[in-house]
Amino acid sequence: MYTQPNLRVEAREEAMTDFNAKVIQEFRANDGIVGGRFKDMTLLLLHTRGAKTGRLHINPLATIKVGETQVIAASNGGADRHPDWYYNLIAKPEVIIELGSNKYLAQAEITSEPERTELFEKIKTEYPGFADYEARTSRVIPVIKLFLK
Repeated sequence: MYTQPNLRVEAREEAMTDFNAKVIQEFRANDGIVGGRFKDMTLLLLHTRGAKTGRLHINPLATIKVGETQVIAASNGGADRHPDWYYNLIAKPEVIIELGSNKYLAQAEITSEPERTELFEKIKTEYPGFADYEARTSRVIPVIKLFLK
């Protein structure tokens, strides 16, 4: 049976891929510094392998440092579904991250309550836009700790 593709979703995903490619290029050209709406944010590039395809994916993400651990949130801009990279982390938690001009192997760990809420509050304090993402969705936004190896 033929299912018509959802062209709105496909167009949004393609636009996001183009946007991410530009952010990744700027990140690498400037040792991790990105301007525009990311001007005062610390970003990392998260390298994951597709859970189904095994293909390499790279996503720019805001991060905070808590102790020696990088912390990220699977906000997906407040969408009602988790980002694809989140499912890749669940399937294959060993990842590569780029911080500044350096690459590191890291182990991802999905946090549980009450730690998830505590860390998400820290993220929202550092980056208030995450409170907007939280308000846009009914899902609980996962928080992930990345332990450098």
